Amino acid sequence: METDLEIMLRRILRPIIAYLMRRGLGYIAVRDLIKRIFIEEALGAQAGAQAPTDSQLSLVTGINRREVKRLREEAALPEPAGRDPMAGINMAARAVATWISAPEFRDTAGEPRRLAPHGDGPEASFDDVLRAARIDVRGRTVIEELLRAGIVELDADDRLHLLRSSFTPVAPREKMLFLAANISDHLHSAFHNLAGSETPFIERALFHNAIRSERLEQARPILADLADRLLRQANERLMDSNLAGTDGEGAAESSCLRRLRLGVYYYETDAEDRS
Repeated sequence: METDLEIMLRRILRPIIAYLMRRGLGYIAVRDLIKRIFIEEALGAQAGAQAPTDSQLSLVTGINRREVKRLREEAALPEPAGRDPMAGINMAARAVATWISAPEFRDTAGEPRRLAPHGDGPEASFDDVLRAARIDVRGRTVIEELLRAGIVELDADDRLHLLRSSFTPVAPREKMLFLAANISDHLHSAFHNLAGSETPFIERALFHNAIRSERLEQARPILADLADRLLRQANERLMDSNLAGTDGEGAAESSCLRRLRLGVYYYETDAEDRS
């Protein structure tokens, strides 16, 4: 009989393995990657303590000592220098989220204003969006990313017009990077909750086992709008300068900085599919 842990792993791994097979990535390549990750995680768990021996790592990971030695030497090699592949995507996403959430960048109807790329006057510009989002790069760099992704356009007055209320990647590589960040944080949140030792993170889902397809056809755009409004309102609340612990003037210099990710996902399949 399968243990609860095996049942959990099967459900988590099944869509991953199905995707890898479609991409032509077989067991041997995945096995070698998993072994490297086992060693990296085991070493990371010992950070700051006395370095574990190869025998100790072998015991913890189940990998033989010869492989441990080889993988450990590989893990010690410096990472190749290069730009963070998510840097531009993250900056563009933060800029869009700030643009649609902060009151100074919205008109009287609550819609995002058309903004001049630069400006030092009383009228808000895209430079102000970058400052509010704490993005310390040239505005041109972020604008080019948004133009490339089709998120903004320049109108006849050379003002930036926001076309979509969220930064949605279109290139396959960017989609995979977004997927990795979202799923990784979701799993960290879920396993944190399984530990049960601290305040749990949000982990809720709405599900129906048998709902008519015609009803879903009508519901999909409504659900997408609800999700968009939830994330926008959450961002407005987080950016509210009246919140205790704001980053504005008088904020404690010793305040601990935290990172969060709040997500919404949707999936549907045949009623008989329980995978």
